[in-house]
Amino acid sequence: MTSSEDSIRVSTLELFFDLVFVFTITQLTAILLDDPGWRGLFSAILMLGVTWWMYGGYAWLTNAVPPTTTSRRLLLMAGMAGFLIMALAIPGTFDGHAGLAFGLGYLLVTGVHTALFTKTTAESAVRAILRLAPFNFVSAILVLVAGIVGGTAEFVLWSAAFCLQVIAPYLSGQEGFVIQAGHFVERHGLVVIIAFGESIVAIGIGAAKLPVDPALVGVAVLGLALTGCLWWLYFGGDDDEEAERALGNTPHEKRPHVALWSYGYAHLALLFGVVMLAAGVKKAIGHAFERASVPAAWYLAAGVALYLLGDALYRAVLEIGRGGYRVAAALVALLTVPLGLSTVVVVQLGALVVVLFVTIVAERARAGQVITR
Repeated sequence: MTSSEDSIRVSTLELFFDLVFVFTITQLTAILLDDPGWRGLFSAILMLGVTWWMYGGYAWLTNAVPPTTTSRRLLLMAGMAGFLIMALAIPGTFDGHAGLAFGLGYLLVTGVHTALFTKTTAESAVRAILRLAPFNFVSAILVLVAGIVGGTAEFVLWSAAFCLQVIAPYLSGQEGFVIQAGHFVERHGLVVIIAFGESIVAIGIGAAKLPVDPALVGVAVLGLALTGCLWWLYFGGDDDEEAERALGNTPHEKRPHVALWSYGYAHLALLFGVVMLAAGVKKAIGHAFERASVPAAWYLAAGVALYLLGDALYRAVLEIGRGGYRVAAALVALLTVPLGLSTVVVVQLGALVVVLFVTIVAERARAGQVITR
């Protein structure tokens, strides 16, 4: 890494921006709770997919254009307003009430992103964003039209927008973007931490109006332990420094591709795992000593599994290892579904904590480290 890369870190305005984005996580968790069927699941995937695409775009943006001037800060706040509109609209987006509002917010986010990105001093990055911008605007227009027409066509148009975003980097080309490793890794790590907060909030919401007795305290601590294990798997030891070093050692011309896969596609899966887990925890806390409902059992197990698979992909792309244990743990996590359905929720929670703890211990043992490192 160059010294210039070491000097650029995440600003407090970017952290403020991330808090608005994470409101999206809260809203999507509510979607899974209100509509636990396939329709709700598909809706949540589409909404997180298109939202994460532009959030990721803003992470790339502030990596190239730090919000250090008044005009840049004001534009970034305008983008925050767009994300807030989108998040507010999420509960009614596919019910015919707020799809248009989501589309307008998304169009605002896209416009601000392009306008602010052109302020970078790197001419190659300006050319790169001007190649990518038409695809972003087409996706935004598809979402906007979907909000107007509603019905089955809304899902079709949203699906088209999501698929276009997935392939857009290969249609427009990835060359020209400049990735500064220190800032890029720190920014994504912070949003993961903030997303973990949704799992903690889920414990509080699930425990609302319940007596604070030993049973509730024990279940809440178990939920905290589950999230703590997820934190350990992502950040434990020197993992964030290792990721920064790996991205920084990647040749500049290859960094956009590596960043796209490790922090774009892989983190989308990882974050949706957090959304599902938070929904499962909310359903579980108040009924911990009852048999799990089918949605609760699947949200808990699939949330952990998807998180682990996303994390394994992220590590594989960066070549920082330890993915094999996590893929195996993801498969074992799915096997806890029958446990929750046949016994009680707290047993499934405990089993998931054990699966993650054993994974952590096994990885450390293989690496010749002690758990207290």
